Amino acid sequence: MDKSSGITPLRAWVLAARPKTLAGAAVPVLIGCALAAEAGCFGWVPGLLCFGFAFLMQIDANLINDLFDYKKGSDGEDRLGPDRAVSKGWITPKAMTCGIVITTVAACVVGLSLLFFGGMELIVLGVVCVVFAFLYTAGPYPLAYHGWGDVLVLLFFGFVPVGGTYYVMCHEWTMSVGIASLASGLVVDTLLMVNNYRDRGQDARNGKRTLVVVWGARAGRMLYLLLGVVAVGLCLVFWFEGIRWAGLLPLLYLPLHVAAWRKMGRIGEGKQLNRLLGETSRNMLLFALLFSGGLLIG
Repeated sequence: MDKSSGITPLRAWVLAARPKTLAGAAVPVLIGCALAAEAGCFGWVPGLLCFGFAFLMQIDANLINDLFDYKKGSDGEDRLGPDRAVSKGWITPKAMTCGIVITTVAACVVGLSLLFFGGMELIVLGVVCVVFAFLYTAGPYPLAYHGWGDVLVLLFFGFVPVGGTYYVMCHEWTMSVGIASLASGLVVDTLLMVNNYRDRGQDARNGKRTLVVVWGARAGRMLYLLLGVVAVGLCLVFWFEGIRWAGLLPLLYLPLHVAAWRKMGRIGEGKQLNRLLGETSRNMLLFALLFSGGLLIG
C-alpha cells in the first residue's frame, strides 16, 4: 500500500472493484427477472442469488483486469481511464491475488446455491463464467487484446445472464428471451465502447486490438450509437408480440443515448471522456428499468 497516496485500504478495494461498472451486471439480471415475472415464474430468492452471482463475477473480473493489465504493463502513466489499484501501489499484486481468490470462491458459493432452483446443468454455465473472467485479460492469449471484448460482452452481459436468470426460474428458453438477451448485451456494450474509444491511442501502443483500434475512432462513435439504437429496435419485437409497453418504453432511452453520443463526438479524446462512463452506465440502467417495467405492465 502506497501510504503517500492518501487512499485507505478500504477505499483502495472499493476503487479496485469499480462499483460504477456494477450497473452492467445489474442490467441483464433485471431483464431476466422481468421476463420470468411476465411468464409467471419469478422467485425472489433465486432472483437475489442471480444478482449476487452477477455482482461478484463483475467485481472478480475487475480485480483480474487490474492485476493482469498491470503485469502486462498496460497501466502506464499515460492511462486515461480511472486509476488502477495495483499500478498505483494501493494494493500489492500478492494482496490482489488473494482478493481474486476470495471473490472467485464467494461467486462459486453463490452460484452453487442456484443449483437448488435450476439444476446441475448450471455448473457448466458457472464454470464458463469463471474461466472467461480470467481469459479476458489473463493467459497467453488474452481475449480483450485480440478484439473479442465486444463478443464476450454480448455473451456474458446478454445471453448468459439474461437467459441464465430466466432459466433458473422458468426452466426453459424462448425466442423472446433470446431477443431480450441480445438487446441487453448490445446496450451494455456501449460502456465497453466508451472505454475503448477513450483508450484507442494507448491500446494501439500496447498491442490491444479493439474494434476502435482496428476500425478507427469514427467507426467507434458510430458503433456506440448503433448499439443503443439496435437494442431499442429489438424491443419493438415485443410490441408485435402483444407486450406493447415493453416495445414502447425503451424508446425513452434513445434521447439520452443520442445526447451521450453527441458529447462523445464533441469531446473527441482525453480524460474528459470519463464523464461519459457515468452517463452511459446511467443510460443503460434506465434502458433495463424501462424495458423491465414494460414487461411487467404487459
